[in-house]
Amino acid sequence: MLNFIYYPVSFILWCWHWVFGHVFGESSGFAWALSVVFLVFTLRAILFKPFVGQVRSMRKMQEFAPELQKIKKKYANDKQRQAQEMQKLQSEHGVNPLGGCLPMLVQIPVFIGLFHVLRSFKPGWGEVYFFDAQGVESFVNAKLFGANLSTFITMPWDDPNQPSLTDFGTERSAVLYVAIPLMIIASIATHFTARHSVARQTQAATDNPQTAIMNKLTLYIFPLGVLVGGLFFPIAILLYWLSNNAWTLGQQYVVYHSIDREEEAKKVEATAQRSALAPKPGVKPVTKPKPGQKPQPQRKPAGAQPAQPAADDAAEVKATPDASESTSTAKPSTEVPGLSPDRSPGKKQGNKKRR
Repeated sequence: MLNFIYYPVSFILWCWHWVFGHVFGESSGFAWALSVVFLVFTLRAILFKPFVGQVRSMRKMQEFAPELQKIKKKYANDKQRQAQEMQKLQSEHGVNPLGGCLPMLVQIPVFIGLFHVLRSFKPGWGEVYFFDAQGVESFVNAKLFGANLSTFITMPWDDPNQPSLTDFGTERSAVLYVAIPLMIIASIATHFTARHSVARQTQAATDNPQTAIMNKLTLYIFPLGVLVGGLFFPIAILLYWLSNNAWTLGQQYVVYHSIDREEEAKKVEATAQRSALAPKPGVKPVTKPKPGQKPQPQRKPAGAQPAQPAADDAAEVKATPDASESTSTAKPSTEVPGLSPDRSPGKKQGNKKRR
């Protein structure tokens, strides 16, 4: 039914076992343990870019979280309109809610597929998906510090109806010595991974009752679930869980600090731009006149003399004739004394009284 998951998982496991089998031996427990660990690393490397997108999406959602709260209050009685407005707001900010769930959604089927493949490695079985009978026998006989990778703490000692410790030739004490430390370390790693994520949340997010409940679940209930589930998980699954949480913890540290540096650089650049555009001390900012308003002349400091335009000087020079030119081109005056220039010389100025 889920062969489209089982075959790829078994193929990646087979590839890594082929690599480490040439180093430690095909039936070595270290070769199989490292194959499981690097199966996790391969998956997480493929999901690295979606994880970065998830972190950026969460950052953006924290920025416009108050707007989401306003939409919830405004359309509290209309869930359909509320969902539409929230989707519209998320699309405006370039946030995809499914993008944040993609890494987790992919890891769940891989975990189920690995669990099924490892449980299928039983003594006397033939081919298991991508492994032939020789590969299955190699996994069954491989021991890590005396315990087989398919064994778990609550496995029955001898049961003809299901695989038992007797079938693997493993003592329960050996399983306890290997499984218990892995359970404890995996539980602690799960707690610190959740703690690192919770520490990145804003104050508004932590004040939300639903977020507070989820934080308690991830901080305490999930690690406790790993600790209790370790009683029923094969050692190979515990290795998977431990390596997955170790990768997540390291990946969070690298990605979060990288994004923090990017945001800090953007803030410094924005501050520098504002400082460059700001007016210098003592200088009034230039205000643009409003539409329809005449620009007001700038006030000059006291004691400053107005500069006379050069155009006026040229006009005055042009309007005042040169002395040499006036003397050379002057004509004799024909004006009669006592007469105005616009009167003819034949008429006398003024009117005489008649006697």
